[in-house]
Order: sequence, then C-alpha cells, then structure tokens
Amino acid sequence: MTRIVFDLPPHFGFATDLQIYISHVNQGGHLDNAQLLSLVSEARLRFFQALGYREGHVDGAAIVVGDMLAQYKSEAFHGETLRVQMQPADFNRYGFDLVFRMTERTEGREVARGKTGIVFIDPGTRRVTAIPGPVHRKLLACAQAAATVMP
Repeated sequence: MTRIVFDLPPHFGFATDLQIYISHVNQGGHLDNAQLLSLVSEARLRFFQALGYREGHVDGAAIVVGDMLAQYKSEAFHGETLRVQMQPADFNRYGFDLVFRMTERTEGREVARGKTGIVFIDPGTRRVTAIPGPVHRKLLACAQAAATVMP
C-alpha cells in the first residue's frame, strides 16, 4: 500500500500548545489515532477563536469538516506538550484547507501533519454557503502574514 505523502507550507500563521493527557493514550502507550483528531479539533477551535470567532458562529455561518488527512511521523506520549501549527490554504468559494503540523515542543520532533477541509454552511438550511467576506479577508491576511515570516 502506498503511503500518504503530504507537503507542508513553508510558514504557519497560527500556533497553540496542547498537553497529551492519559485519556489521549491507547493500550500501545502512545497517542491514539482518534485522539489525534480530537487534538487537531481543539487546535482548530483555538485558531477560529484567535480570529475572533466561534466555530458555530463564524460571521453568520457555521463550519463543518469536509475531509481530514493525517500523516503520522512519530509517536507521542502521555505528559508531552504538542505544538500545533496551522495555516489556511487552498481556498475555494465554500471553504479552505486548514493545514497543520504537530511537533513535540521540547525536542521539536514532528509527530503528525495533515489538513482539515473546512466547509462553511448556513446554520438555518444546513447547506453549503460562501465564505463570509470578513472571514475570508481575515483568513487571507493570516495566510499572507505567515508567508512574510522568516523561517
């Protein structure tokens, strides 16, 4: 079976730190794959909060996850702190990809990378809707600001 190959953007516009709790660890003693998605969801919530929004109310729209891709790079363990970096990319009329990289904060070991496809929906009709203009501008500003940061 061919492995997923996913390239990262050169820069990220947002970062947050998340602790791995015992409830995130499976019987193998490392971060459970389902819990990785939970941690990415928490980071996504913080990303939108940093823009001034709640996921359920993003300038009149709501968001849903359209797809998710994750590529594991190493194990992560109870007690470690993970830095989750995020960057909006690949915009379309109804959403964008929120690319992430997860690294262990002390050593810098990459744990996972991937993307979450974000789709905007009208909360009343539950149908896709265009990205609200003010949100789109903030997302583009985040993407452009990250592109000007030196590595």
